[in-house]
Amino acid sequence: MRALAVHAGPRALQHLRERGLNAADVRVIPAAAGGPKGLVLNPLDRFLFGQWLASCGQTVHLLGASIGAWRMACAAMADPVKALAGMADDYILQDYPHAPGRAPTPRQVSEVFGQTLDQRLTPRAAEVLSNQRYRLHVFTSRGRGLLAREGRWRTPLGYGAAMALNLASRRFLGRTLERVVYSDGREQLPFPVTDYPTRVARLSPGNLASAVLASCSIPFWLEAVNDIPGGPAGAYWDGGITDYHLHLDYAAMHDGLVLYPHFQSRVIPGWLDKVIKRRHRATPALSNLVVLSPRPDWVRSLPSQKLPDREDFKRFGDDLKARVANWRRAVAESERLADEFAELARPGRSIDALPLA
Repeated sequence: MRALAVHAGPRALQHLRERGLNAADVRVIPAAAGGPKGLVLNPLDRFLFGQWLASCGQTVHLLGASIGAWRMACAAMADPVKALAGMADDYILQDYPHAPGRAPTPRQVSEVFGQTLDQRLTPRAAEVLSNQRYRLHVFTSRGRGLLAREGRWRTPLGYGAAMALNLASRRFLGRTLERVVYSDGREQLPFPVTDYPTRVARLSPGNLASAVLASCSIPFWLEAVNDIPGGPAGAYWDGGITDYHLHLDYAAMHDGLVLYPHFQSRVIPGWLDKVIKRRHRATPALSNLVVLSPRPDWVRSLPSQKLPDREDFKRFGDDLKARVANWRRAVAESERLADEFAELARPGRSIDALPLA
């Protein structure tokens, strides 16, 4: 049973059939939100950034939302293999003070998680933002209207309004949540982001940890991050709300491919679009996209017959040891994704990928 599936848009399909996949082809690497699901991509990330991409020298833009922002910040460090392995350990070992049998409060989670990110990212922020090859872009969701500030009543009411507006139109969601991209100031994104109300702010050593924390701040699980230095004032939440899988206008790029290590083959625009099946389809914007994802039948061979997910925090409850063992085994099994990609991406090998659906 194979573990890795490759899907591609029309332009990318032709490229893979005619020329295969070379590291020099890659211009952009997105990294999705999705919480613990992203853990199974850790061995593949370590291979891509530690070995495969090291063979060429072109600029590569790294895009991340939520856990994807943390992954890509680690990938831009001087020793990406060590940083990514440490990130997986930190994520797996998450534990927050709480009363027995009760979930930790958003404040408790934000404080502990924020300390972890500050310790891991702030000392290496200058290293990330001076990387010769990589340009990091962190996607966040900034509240407007009721969501401009966090509050006991205004936050649930604001998200209720966001859901209703998003059902009508994704662009209407921008009335309550706008996309703010914190970007490496040396280069802009290599494609337009006019699909959704967007602002761009500059990443700096002083705001990298705050921007990544904001991008990871799931509503009602963590508190909002307020007034990130260098960006527009306001309350910031998880970048996955506006850009769950970073379904962006990649096809507007003049050349190169977008290589997407992802936990599934479909690219869903926003977190609130998960229940709107018509928005799950591939669009012309994904023509030059190559998605690397685990095969569903292989996923069923993992512990619990699924990817790690946030429900595991509830399922395992106070049994930290059992959850850690479950997630570590899933990451260990995922070495197969890296091994199969290494075989697939041998120079000169044609790749018969599946079309994005």
